[in-house]
Amino acid sequence: MNTNSKRSKTCIGHVRRKYILAGTFLSSFSLLFYACQEQQQLDFAQYKSNGKDLYVVHCQNCHGEKGEGLAELAPPLTDTLFMKANAARLACIIKNGMSGEIEINNTIYNEKMPAFPDLMPIDIAQLRVYISNAFGNQQGMYTYEQVINDLANCSDPQTMNDNDYPPHQSQPAPSR
Repeated sequence: MNTNSKRSKTCIGHVRRKYILAGTFLSSFSLLFYACQEQQQLDFAQYKSNGKDLYVVHCQNCHGEKGEGLAELAPPLTDTLFMKANAARLACIIKNGMSGEIEINNTIYNEKMPAFPDLMPIDIAQLRVYISNAFGNQQGMYTYEQVINDLANCSDPQTMNDNDYPPHQSQPAPSR
């Protein structure tokens, strides 16, 4: 075997190793990226499933199985615009309830929504994920940490007045 053949085989072997290493690195990176995406999807699915169970227990009697509401007593949860515009307030509304006028789909609702002070922040996050991703809504994930932040920013219902809310948007009911 001549020297050029040996060099050629060595060069080919070296190039193969580079491709193998690059392929291994890219495969590892892809698997890691996919695993993270998969975990986020699993978390979302778990939150939504648990949220549905909470919805059935705490919300369905008034808001309906399909989020359609109850005549003029309880508003529907199908108004995507209202849900998006009030996304940061939903945790406060669930925890503290709500009273006063609210307009959804050109209908005024003025019945008091009860507070759910016993719900833990994780329950509110899961319920919020379900409500904001069912009934035609698609707002994505809402984490426990976001609930903690939103609840910390709730206004004190005892000291609020009509100027604290835009027209036709109700204020949370005082907690008991």
